[in-house]
Parts: sequence; structure tokens; C-alpha cells
Amino acid sequence: MKVTDKLLKADAEDRYAWSFEYYPPRTETAIINLFDRMERMYNLGPEFIDVTWGAGGTTSDVTLEICTTAQAVHGLETCMHLTCTNMPRDMIDKALADAKNAGIQNILALRGDPPRGQEHWTKVETGFSYAADLVRYIRETYGDYFCIGVAAYPEGHIENPDKEADLRHLKDKCDAGADYIVTQLFLDVDNYINWVKRVREMGVTIPILPGIMPIQNYGSFQRVTTLSKTVVPQFILDDLEPIKDDDQAVKDYGVRLCIQMCQKLMEAGTRYFHFYTFNLERATRLVLEGLGFIAPRETVKPLPWNPSLGKNREKETVRPIFWRNRTKSYIMRTDGWDEFPNGRWGDSRSPAYGDLDGYSIRLKYPADECIKLWNHPESLQDIYNLFVKYCEGKLATLPWSDTPLQTESSILRDRLLRTNQNGFLTINSQPAVDGALSSDPAYGWGPKNGFVYQKSYLEFFISPAKLDILIQKISEHPFLTYYAVNKEGDLRTNTQGDSPNAVTWGVFPGKEIVQPTVVESVSFLAWKDEAFELWNQWASLYAEESASRKTIDSIASSWYLVNVVDNNYKNRFAIYDILEEVSTQVAANVGH
Repeated sequence: MKVTDKLLKADAEDRYAWSFEYYPPRTETAIINLFDRMERMYNLGPEFIDVTWGAGGTTSDVTLEICTTAQAVHGLETCMHLTCTNMPRDMIDKALADAKNAGIQNILALRGDPPRGQEHWTKVETGFSYAADLVRYIRETYGDYFCIGVAAYPEGHIENPDKEADLRHLKDKCDAGADYIVTQLFLDVDNYINWVKRVREMGVTIPILPGIMPIQNYGSFQRVTTLSKTVVPQFILDDLEPIKDDDQAVKDYGVRLCIQMCQKLMEAGTRYFHFYTFNLERATRLVLEGLGFIAPRETVKPLPWNPSLGKNREKETVRPIFWRNRTKSYIMRTDGWDEFPNGRWGDSRSPAYGDLDGYSIRLKYPADECIKLWNHPESLQDIYNLFVKYCEGKLATLPWSDTPLQTESSILRDRLLRTNQNGFLTINSQPAVDGALSSDPAYGWGPKNGFVYQKSYLEFFISPAKLDILIQKISEHPFLTYYAVNKEGDLRTNTQGDSPNAVTWGVFPGKEIVQPTVVESVSFLAWKDEAFELWNQWASLYAEESASRKTIDSIASSWYLVNVVDNNYKNRFAIYDILEEVSTQVAANVGH
């Protein structure tokens, strides 16, 4: 969706709009951590995010990867920066084509700064000299496909002392086809307000988003304002002087200052705000909270999972629950589908999931980071303890869970701890919900004034000895259905047929019942291959004859992956009670 369409929608709903800027990190681990941060900041409700572009495309691959992942996996509307610096025409063509192929519809067209180590900006052969030229070229080549943003400088561009000429350059970019304006950061609000008046007097009518920078620490504040030659009002310098060596005090001041700036801008009629996050979360979140900028629940959570904005996935409304904690894997494995389930999990079961040979199953972090997280477990008890630590919130990730325990599962924490202590290694869960309001902060999703429901669900690895007892216990409970499968594909189940079983659904005014999450056999068998391959990936971190390798291999080769659904959605703990019974019986059998 175009940025301008999202801003128009916010105006029509009489609400403020905000957006975030990120830059490409330099290491693989930092990129992974940025995705985690983006996923959390999704819940802050930005209308869009943008991602910067290194001079001459030095970060082009990373920028495109971040934009594509943010849009397809995390459901964030994305704008990709594109500069003229060291960019001949063929590189610009490739960048635009890659963006369109990834489903990115928003471009921030910039001239860009001189490359590192070069004092003056110079045009490259076949490239462009000005952002206005780039805007015209994008319009001529792609017509109305891209929504094009341009930069503006309320205090004038650092290379142009003539502020009137600077305004004329901005007008030229707008006349060339720009759709909206994002400004350089500033700290003098009165100057910005007067600058906006001057821009409007020139006949520029497109939206203007002021660039807001929360101060993170005194050193970075000095570097950024010096580099950009930003005017710093004397009162800010006076306020910072006595606290400049206290990082926390500077951060707190930065939050208060941003809130005050935004409030003054709001009084002057500003409706949109663009935050320079510097890839950090806390300060931006606190500013939004201080302003009372809380995104509507239906905006940040239209479904129980973040809808993808990837190409061809616009109508996707149903997903199997198994990839709940490995969303990127699900997106990649289904990337080749021509259509996606819409309304019910029906005919679209026919496309094959991506083969493992075609999509590389990987642990979230590089090997050295994984070992730091999980150390060297040498026994089954060591493995159990790691799963317990994850449920306690003391471990951020496991091979099957890219993110910490879901918020809604916190009510199950004590039961999950006990379950893992007893040797049932849980990798996915959701509690039963009986008609929570769609606005509920823990369970709610979908349009306002609705009610949401879900069945208790638990997925775990279990030893063969316990599996036989579990199946016997489940047979005594008519509301429970299960699938169990080992690495070799030995499937056991008490379900009849292959029909999907909806485990979440919502009832909303004026709509059919929505069933966005299901359990069904085709998906489970596809997930099984991935789930057991992750054991192999974990084992491969250790030497072949090590105790860690042997312990993990033994689980992978003999244990079963099980999912259990309690179809009585009014009963929250039946599955856990049965697992307690299994543990008790196993202990009694050992005692005899």
C-alpha cells in the first residue's frame, strides 16, 4: 500500500500517523536482532518504516533484504531509500526492479551524501545529479506504481547557503512527481513551523512528515547534529550540560524533549511524525506513549498473526499453527504458491510446501551465538533445563522458537514449566479463550466490537515410552484430538479424515465467522520434516563423538513430535492434566 494512501486513511479516521526509520546493521547477528526489534515495534502501529541506502549501493543487498523481510514476514509497510551517489543507471534500474519484484511500493528518492572519504559529491557516468532527476526517471519508467518520497531541509541543505534556492529545489522535486516529503531532523520547532508556511506558499500541497530524533546519548547527539549542521537551541544545550555524562538522564531528557516538540507541532496542525530510531526501540516507544499515540487494536493485530504484505499474499487469511514461532520459514516455504487460503483452509492445500532441499533450514543465529545461548547440554536433563529456562523467560530462543514465549501463553507459564520438567519438550502452545473482546490486550485481534475464541493447543516432543501411555489417556477424553509422528514418518492420530480443524476463530459485526488458524495433517507432515531437521542443526554444533551430539541425536532419531487440540474451548488445562497423569504413571512403572 502506498504511504500516501495510509496517510489519507489516517486523516479519514481522524487520527495521527507516525513512521520509523532504520539503517542496515553491519553484522548478521545485528540484522537478526533488528528484525526482532521491528517485530516488537510493529505493535507500536507505524504507518510505514523506511530503510536507508548506503552510498553507491554499499548496503543495497542488506537494505533490500531488510525491506523484503519487514514487508513479507513482519507485515510492515516498507519504504526503501534510493540514492544517486555512485549509482549508474543500470544499478538504479536493478534496485527499482528488485524493489518492485519484492512487492515494495514506496521509494524515498535522494541525491545522497558523498561517499566516505570523498569531500565533494560528484555525478557518475549515466547516473543522476539531483534527486529531482531520479524522481522524474522513476515516474517515466514506472508511472504511478511507486509512491515517491523526497527529503527536505527546514534549516537549508548543508551544501547550499541560499535557503530560497533550497526551497526551489524542493519545489522542483515535487513538480517532478514526488508524493510526500520527509524532513531532516531539527530541534527548532518555531523555525520548522515557519518553513512549512513558506513551502505551502510556494504551492506545495503534498504531505510533509517532520523528522524527529529522540536523543539517545550526549556523544551521538553531538556527532549527529554536527554532521548535519542542525541548529541546537541554547536552552537544549543548557539543559544537557549538567547531565551530559549521565546516559540515562540524557535519554530521559531526550524523551521529554521529543514529547514537547511533537505537542507544539500538533498545536500547529501537524498530523504526521517520522521518527529516526537509530535502530533503537525504547525512546521511540516512550515518546509515543507520552503523546498518547496508541494504534487501534484492529490496526496492529487484524489477525492472530501478522498478515504478510508480500507479493501475491494480499488475500491470505488462514495459516496452519505449526509455524507460529518460525514465521519467516513459513513465508519462504510457501513463497512459490500461486494462491493462498482465503476464508477457509480449502482447495489451496494442494500446492506443495517448499522442499527442504530448496529452502535451507537454519538455526536463527550463527553457530557461535547458538552455543553461547545453549551451552553444551550433555544429558536429557540438561535439555529439559533449557526448555524450562525458555519458558521462564531466561532464554530468548530455542531452535523451534525464534521469539520469546508469546504474551498470551504467560497464563500457561506454570503449567508449561511443569510439563517441560517432566520431559515433554514444548515448542508451541496457546490457551483456550472463550469469547474475549477483540480489543483484549492479550488475546484480541480483528475488527472492533467482536469476540474471539480459541482452543487449547500444545505441541511437544515426547519419548516413545511416554507416547503409548499418552495415547491411551487421550482415548479416555472425547474432546481431544492429536497427531504424533517421528522422524521416519510413523504417523499416529485419532482424527477422522484430513479436514482442517480451526483452532482460532472470530465473530465480528457484519462479517462471516473468520477462522485464521488451523491444524491439519498435510501441513503437520511438512512441518515435521523441518522440526526434526532443527534437531540435526542443533546437534551439528558439537563434535561428532561429544555427549551433546549423542544426546541430541538420540532425541531426533527416536522421539515423536505431537500436537494435541482440546476441542472443548471452555476447558483451559485438560491437556496439561493428562500429561501430569502420564508422568505419574511413568514414574510408577519405573518404581516397580
